[in-house]
Amino acid sequence: MIITGNSVDGITDLKASIHYHFEMKDLGSPSHFLSLEVISSNDSVYLSQVKYAYDLLAEVGMTNSQIKSIPLKPNVRFTPMDGIALDDLILYEQLFLSAPHTTHFAAILQIRRYIKGTMFQDLRFSA
Repeated sequence: MIITGNSVDGITDLKASIHYHFEMKDLGSPSHFLSLEVISSNDSVYLSQVKYAYDLLAEVGMTNSQIKSIPLKPNVRFTPMDGIALDDLILYEQLFLSAPHTTHFAAILQIRRYIKGTMFQDLRFSA
């Protein structure tokens, strides 16, 4: 659990209340949380998934692939039997496909190319 706020006293009181009811350990300020890198500055907190995105691309050899500006065409719909069934299931299972067909594989590649093009975007939360 991450507790954040603009009142140090309020955060301290909340942690004490939670600790009263539950066993709890304060790990301090997070640097990583649920595949997110957490970067704090004096006035902001930044959340980034650069490492997670890079690892996602690296595991299937796509770190040098082209980038795409949109993940998929708007309103695209797939059915389990679209396209032609693929034979080599090992690579395609790594891409999180259970019954891969050519159209599904093309969509996954498109999405991963989009991820590559946006992996350096982060979220900024100001104080």
